[in-house]
Amino acid sequence: MRLIARLLAILAAAMLAAQPVAAQSILRDAETEAFLDEISAPLIAAAGLEPENVDVVLVNDRSINAFVAGGQIVYIHSGLIEAADSAEEVQGVIAHELGHITGGHILRYGEGAASATKISLLSVLAGIGAALAGAGEAAMGVMALGQQAALGQFLSFSRTQESSADFAGAEYLSKAGVSGRGSLTFFGKLLNQEYRYGYSQSDEAGFYRTHPLSGDRIAALREVYEKDPAWDRPPNARNQANFDRVKAKLTGYIAKPSATLRDYPETDQSIPALYARAYAYHQNARVDRALDAADALIATSPDDPYFLELKGQVLLESGRPGEALDPLRRATALTNSEPLIASMFGHALIATEDPANYEEAERVLRAAVGRDRRNPFAWYQLGMVYAARGDTARARLATAEQQVMSGQYALALRSAQAAEGGLERGTPDWIRAQDIGMQARALLERQCEMERGRNCAPR
Repeated sequence: MRLIARLLAILAAAMLAAQPVAAQSILRDAETEAFLDEISAPLIAAAGLEPENVDVVLVNDRSINAFVAGGQIVYIHSGLIEAADSAEEVQGVIAHELGHITGGHILRYGEGAASATKISLLSVLAGIGAALAGAGEAAMGVMALGQQAALGQFLSFSRTQESSADFAGAEYLSKAGVSGRGSLTFFGKLLNQEYRYGYSQSDEAGFYRTHPLSGDRIAALREVYEKDPAWDRPPNARNQANFDRVKAKLTGYIAKPSATLRDYPETDQSIPALYARAYAYHQNARVDRALDAADALIATSPDDPYFLELKGQVLLESGRPGEALDPLRRATALTNSEPLIASMFGHALIATEDPANYEEAERVLRAAVGRDRRNPFAWYQLGMVYAARGDTARARLATAEQQVMSGQYALALRSAQAAEGGLERGTPDWIRAQDIGMQARALLERQCEMERGRNCAPR
């Protein structure tokens, strides 16, 4: 029975991979997303995929992991960025996950699970037959062997997929002209972690793993990478500099301030260190120190939009929205209204509580959602602008957009219906209200069927 439990646990873990981020939060940052887009673009092209169809998303989870979960989305845990030391290490991980996408591995998990379940069920039926014949001990033995076979088949299927993704990733790195040294270095870190936590590297232990042993993966890949023309190619200096910034920024945002200040002491005046300390001080409500660090960054590059965004964020979140307008306005202009930065600027304009700023806020926020419709914060802010200006119907429409993206389907349906009733029939906004209403209704029905196992469409 313990083998059954183990098999079911592994199957459950595999199926949960389809919706792993439901209980986790997504970290969104303009600079980080630009960095991930830039380093993944050549790999996506090498994999034969369209860059506009593939997203690389950062998950707020400090474990070292990455995964794909249906569609063409690569999820990277924040802990992986913290553990990595180079952009090439992150590229190695992304290339591996792209191998899962091109191999259709998420869709094929059902094949491995179905095969394992078939073996297990057959063994149970055989065991029942033996028990009915009076051979109780033999029945238990037959079922145990069947369960062992089922577990082995599923895990073998999973390990095969991982190996396939390893070699596909190596191919994509090669085509993109990226050395495999970073990939091997990262696998070495995983191996060291396994040793540190006492994970056995024996063949027997390997049987019970969904992934091949890290040592075996390193040996197999080293042979491939060392023969590749890109093996001795030096790292991309721009990518590495941007990685150092993004990693420091992330550390300052999610780590304890004391840990950040230990790892990035005041004696270190580099750009990554200033970045990390600015966020650490901001976490500790040491506003003046955070602003000093932001100003030091701006002094090194006055037109860097991300440095300006940082200063604006510190001012805005410290209750000084009026002072935040200038740096955020400049950052928005320099990035051609990058949606996340523009959303923050729109928020600052609204937070001044000056009606004279509402027209600009509406313009900025409409530009933001025009480039990134899946931005609930921007929709929420836009709804506030419409409400403040007395445009109730569009306020409800913006609220419906925000609610459906936040999983509040019943509220989204009501907001969309209210918006539809107040908008001129046949206009684009009226049509959009109808679309959101139908989307919310369908999602509500699906949610209800999953929870109750029956059809329960909303009335």
